[in-house]
Amino acid sequence: MKLDVDFVRQHFPAFNGDTKIDGHFLDAAAGSYPCQQTIDALTGFYLYNKVQPGNPYPESQRAMTQMVSSRERWAQALNVQPHELDFGPSTTQNLYVVASAFRDLLVPGDEVVVTNQDHESNNGAMRRAVKDAGATLVEWQVDTESGLLDPEQLALIVSNKTKLICFPHSSNLAGTRNDVERVVEIAKTIDAFTLCDGVSYAPHEIPDVDLMGVDIYLFSLYKVYSVHQGLLVIRERLLAQLPKQGHFFKSALTVGEKMIPAGPDHAQVAAAGGVLDYIMSLALHHGFEPASSGQEDLAGASRFVSELWHVHERTILAPLLDYLNTRQSVRYLGARTANNDRCPLVTFSAVDRDPAELTKALCERKILCCTSHCYAPRLLEAVGMDAQKGGVRFSMAHFNNADDVSATIAALDELL
Repeated sequence: MKLDVDFVRQHFPAFNGDTKIDGHFLDAAAGSYPCQQTIDALTGFYLYNKVQPGNPYPESQRAMTQMVSSRERWAQALNVQPHELDFGPSTTQNLYVVASAFRDLLVPGDEVVVTNQDHESNNGAMRRAVKDAGATLVEWQVDTESGLLDPEQLALIVSNKTKLICFPHSSNLAGTRNDVERVVEIAKTIDAFTLCDGVSYAPHEIPDVDLMGVDIYLFSLYKVYSVHQGLLVIRERLLAQLPKQGHFFKSALTVGEKMIPAGPDHAQVAAAGGVLDYIMSLALHHGFEPASSGQEDLAGASRFVSELWHVHERTILAPLLDYLNTRQSVRYLGARTANNDRCPLVTFSAVDRDPAELTKALCERKILCCTSHCYAPRLLEAVGMDAQKGGVRFSMAHFNNADDVSATIAALDELL
C-alpha cells in the first residue's frame, strides 16, 4: 500500500500554514519535526498537570497516569515489558550511565567490542569505561570504501572473553541498516550481551526489540517525531546483573530505578506517548486492523506503519541515489541502491568542493541540509574523508516527498 503523504503532512505543523518551513527539509537525522499529537500532549501537560506527579490530588494523579501510560504504551510498541523501559534526558546521557554500570561490572581480561562506525555517544563513553575497568577494547572496523560493517568480520574478532558487543542499528553517515540478527546470533555463541544504538534507525522503523534479541536498545525520541528525551530498553536478564546507578533507596528491578539517576522531565515523559497516537492514526487511515477488537494494538500498528515508511522512503530515495551514481565527482557512503536496508540518508563529498560552501549554496536554494562529521569522526577517518570538514548530509523521513528529491537533484545539477 502507498503511503498517503498528504495525510502525513496534515499532522506536522512544519508543513502547513503560518508555521510552514521555507524550503525542502533534508535534515531530519539531526532532529525531526514533532507531530501535532506530540505538541498537543506536551502543551496539555503544561497547561493542566504541571505538578509533582504521584500525590493524592487530581492534577498530580493525572500527571502520574500520563507518565506511566507513556512507558506502558512504548513498551507495547517495542514488544518489551514496561519495567524494561524508561526515559532519560538524552541518549548520550543514557549511554553514559550504561557505560558507568559496565565499568563496575567488567574485570581485567574481559573484552568489549565497539565499532568505528558509531556516533560518539556510543563510542566514547564505553571506550573510557572499558579502559577504566582494565578490560580490553576490540574494534570492529568498517569497510574503508563503503563505511559499512561486515558481521562475518565480527565473528573473527570475538572470543569467549567478549562480554559486550556495541554497534549501531544503522550509521548516521552511511545510512544502511546493520544485520542485527546476525550480530545477536554471534553474541549468543559466546554468551555476550549486545547493545544496539537505534538513534539513526528508529525514525524509519519502530522495531520489535524482542524479535531482534538485543539486550540493550536505545534511541532519541526527538528524532522519532516526539519530545527531546532518550528512550532506554534493557532486557531483564541483563538488568538484573548491572550494578545500580540510581539512588540507594530505590530497590525495584526496573530500568527507571536502577539506571536513570536523573529526575524525569515529567512533561516530556507524559508527552512521549503522543507520537504513538499519530502512528495509530496513520495505521488506521491506511486500513490497519488491530489484532483484537477493542484493544489498542500498538505493536501491530508499529509494524504496519514501519513497512509503509520503508516502502515510501525507498521510493523517494531511489532517484537521488541513481543521480549520485552518475556523478563521478561524487563519493557517498553506504549501500549504492535503495534496497531494504537503505535508510533515506546520504552523506557525500564532491571533488574540489568544500562541504561547508556546498551546503551553504544548497541551503540558499532551499535545500535544507547540513555539513559536519555528525559526531562520527572515526567513521570519516576510516574511509579517508576529512573528519574536520565532514561531508554534506541529506537526511529524510516519511514526511518527505518526491518534490523534495527532485528539487535536490536540480540544485545538485546546477552546483556540481
